[in-house]
This record gives sequence, C-alpha cells and structure tokens, in this order.
Amino acid sequence: MTKQGKRRVDVITLGCSKNLVDSEFLIRQFEGGGFTVEHDSPNPSGEIVVINTCGFIGDAKEESIDTILDFVEAKKDGRINKLYVMGCLSERYFDLLGKELPEVDHFYGKFNWKELIADLGSTFRPDLVNERSLTTPGHYAYLKISEGCNRSCSYCAIPIITGKHKSKPMEELVEEARFLASHGVKELQVIAQDLSYYGLDLYKKQMLAPLVEKLSQIEGIEWIRLHYAYPAAFPMDVLDVMANNPKVCAYMDIALQHISDNMLKLMKRHVTRADTIQLVQTMREKVPGIHLRTTMITGHPGETEADFEELLEFVKEMRFERLGVFPYSHEEDTFAWKNYQDDTSQEEKQARADEIMALQRDISRGINETKVGKILKVIIDRKEDDFFIGRSEFDSPEVDPEVLIPISEEVKPGHFYQVQITEAEDYDLYGRVLR
Repeated sequence: MTKQGKRRVDVITLGCSKNLVDSEFLIRQFEGGGFTVEHDSPNPSGEIVVINTCGFIGDAKEESIDTILDFVEAKKDGRINKLYVMGCLSERYFDLLGKELPEVDHFYGKFNWKELIADLGSTFRPDLVNERSLTTPGHYAYLKISEGCNRSCSYCAIPIITGKHKSKPMEELVEEARFLASHGVKELQVIAQDLSYYGLDLYKKQMLAPLVEKLSQIEGIEWIRLHYAYPAAFPMDVLDVMANNPKVCAYMDIALQHISDNMLKLMKRHVTRADTIQLVQTMREKVPGIHLRTTMITGHPGETEADFEELLEFVKEMRFERLGVFPYSHEEDTFAWKNYQDDTSQEEKQARADEIMALQRDISRGINETKVGKILKVIIDRKEDDFFIGRSEFDSPEVDPEVLIPISEEVKPGHFYQVQITEAEDYDLYGRVLR
C-alpha cells in the first residue's frame, strides 16, 4: 500500500444528520492530525475505515450491520487494513458487537471518539473543537444544538443511546456558526433530538428563540431552518421570531406521531389531541404560510382500527405540507418493549403507512399546485441530468420537495435566485429564473 494510502482514512456515515455532524467534527480532527480523509467514498482506498453507525430502528440497525460486514470482507481481502466502528449502534450494543464481530479492530460509542483519534496515533486538537469539515454542499450545514433527550416516549430508544438532554452552550454554537459562515455557508439547518428543550438544562429556561436570534445576526447566514421540535411545552416565542425575522424560514419540523388520545397516552407523549390541534392552528395563525413537516407512526402496540382511522382523518383535515410515516419498530429496552405486546403484523403496519402516504401524495400535489405562477426565493443545490436542483425556504435538503430548473438557465449552485414556478408534480416543482 502506498504511503499516501496509509495516511488516508475513509469515514462512512449512516443514519441521520446528527450523525453527519459528528463525522464532520471527527474528519476535521483527522485532517488536523495530518490524515487525508474521504467521506462516503464508493471505493475506499485508504488503510483505515471508520463507520459511524445508526442504531435507532430495525431498518437502520440492519443497514449498519450490513455495512460493517461488507467492510469485514474488504479487510479479509486485504483491501483495507484497519476497521473501526463508532456511533449509535456500537453505543447501544457495545459488548454484543465485540463478541460477534471480532474482525473489527475496535468499537467506540457515540461520545468517546476522541479515543479513536488517540488510537490512530494522533492527538485531539482543542483548538479545532468548533470546526468541521463539511460533507454537505458548501452553502448549507447542519448545526446540532444539543444531544440526548429527556422525553420518555414509549417507542423510542434515543434516550437509551444518547442519555439525558444536554444543550450546547450558546456561545459555542454562535462560534461554530460563524466558522461555518466564514467558509461559505449561507443556510443553517438547526437540529436536535428535541429543539423544544434547548436551554432548560443550562439556563433554566427555554432558549431556542434567543439562540435563533443570535444566529440570524451572523453575517453571511441568509436562511435558518428548524428541525425536530416536540409538541409538549413547545417554545411559542420561536413563532414570533419566525414571523418577524426574514432569515428564519417559515418552516417547522415537529414530530406529532399520532392524534388519538388513546395512542398518545400509550405512546407516553404527554400531549392530547386537543393540545395538538391547538398548537398546529396557533403555528399557522402566527406564521402565515408556514410549512409544517411532521411524522406519524403506524402499528404501535394498542393501535386499533378506530385509532388509525382517526389518524387518517386528522392527516386529511390538517393538510400538512410535509409528512412522513414510520411503521412501528419494537425496540429493545424501550417502555413499549417492556410493557406492550407487539400485536400488529409488519404487513399491517406497512399497509397503514402506505395508506397515509397515498393520502399525503394527493395533499402534497394540491399544495404544490397553489404555487404555480408564484415567485419563490430558491437556493441551487446541484446540477443533475437536465436540471439544476434547488429548494425554497419551505424545503429541507434530502427529505423535502425540490425545485427543478432547466439547465438552459444560467445559474450556479450555492446561489439564491428568484424563481417563478411554472409546473407542479406530487412532490416537486418546476420553475424559471427571473432576471
């Protein structure tokens, strides 16, 4: 193997954007130690591979295991020399993985990856603690404002993996965001397992709104988008900031999971149907035009046909701009695992999810059609086949609809344009740039 290969690390990231942020901090530390680093390379050619795993639900765990096994084979074939595994899966199943996969050189949890840096003969650089090497297009980045979760939802393994909620100090987040802006980032995707809780541990009060205000004052940042809020004790002052600050996108990602009072109680959501409807109405009243992204779960233990029909009707009435559905996954050591029987077949769970998504497809198309003829501010992410692909303030990367602009238009990725919408499909829009 070449000398260059020996100084190269291939980092593979699985799971959510919160994992991606961890990988970006790790990559910056590797680079600070003199390594060449590739992220998610289709053909890893370095001596070392680091897999940052996900352990949230069944499908994610299966993907993580399959990826590890693929690289175990690569190690046996001599294509790589060292294989390290970190992240949520190894945090959750540390001892078991070590026994079942001895071919992996070392497992690390979600929070002890500094040991990995030391094991590779490098030194953790405190001066780089708020610096990251972006794996996203250079004009947007994810900003993770906290770790962990203090909620006790019946189905969720996140608190088991990540522990209690821990806010990152506001001054560190501002410094991190300034670093990102200085490197060309124009759009911040503010993320956490629970945005609503931000600040309660450090400042004894909810501080999401003041944080967003401070982030909006950073030169170069033009859009701030909020992801993963919790409906119980939602910080209502954030809506005032969103309504009055043009840099804060009229967008909120808030996982509601269900609407039946029976299910909300079984899920330990600490919110009622009436609370939920009132919250959605308030959001739409305070921020006209707001686009709400939410997720639902089908087939949670105890979900009756009547509960599902109530959920279906709720989705039909509320007409959420963005919506996803997860069939319930019976996760070890959760409250549901210990106390409920997984009493709905996987086929039925999926059938219910498919029924909601079929309904949502029609809702999405109807909402998109109202945008034909309107002019939207759009940021261009990339060029793909015959189109430039962009997003409006109502669209988060990778999960939401996109705006497609013919390549005959003269636009550049990473730049904003005024785009008139000319055509609508179920999920995507087509438009032309106004000059």
